[in-house]
Amino acid sequence: MDALVMAGGRGSRLKRGEKPLVTLFGRPLIDYVTLALEESSVGRIYVATTKNVPQTKAWAESRDLSVVETPGMGFVADMVYAIKAAKVTDPIMIIMADLPLVSADLIDTIMEIYEERPEPALSTHTPLHLHSRLGRRPDSLFNYRGQLIVPAGINVLDGAEIEKEQEDYHLILERIELAVNVNVAEDLMLCEKIIQGDFL
Repeated sequence: MDALVMAGGRGSRLKRGEKPLVTLFGRPLIDYVTLALEESSVGRIYVATTKNVPQTKAWAESRDLSVVETPGMGFVADMVYAIKAAKVTDPIMIIMADLPLVSADLIDTIMEIYEERPEPALSTHTPLHLHSRLGRRPDSLFNYRGQLIVPAGINVLDGAEIEKEQEDYHLILERIELAVNVNVAEDLMLCEKIIQGDFL
């Protein structure tokens, strides 16, 4: 399974320039994500950029990652554009560039669960109570079969059917690594604490 890192957003709330290149302990956020993918069972890694992130594009190219420049028409439109441009027709993992806590083991676990499921797509979520424990207010929230869940920013979709709505399996994992994506400065500080072992 290949992976597509979505790295074209402006990151305007963080106010630190191109969000994928914002550093955490001296490393760009996108570096954490791509390294976890490289250490996982993922095949080829694509990075979707836009004209908003020229330095991110240069960073990805300098690391021999496959860059797909998208029109910057929004997350879903750019994702579809990137998958079609890359000519991916197999299942592909879509992952946000602002998930610095994600690990290769977690990526492999998600892929293994997807392989066992009959649905063509998979979406990952974390329970709301995990965010409450971390002191976070998530951007979006869903009631799924009576449980409040938060999208985690990692999905698997069938590349061959990328322009169609795909039935997805809701994978709910109580994993801190999935609960913190970096949107504001407080998220960066929380990641620092977690990496340093201050949150158990």
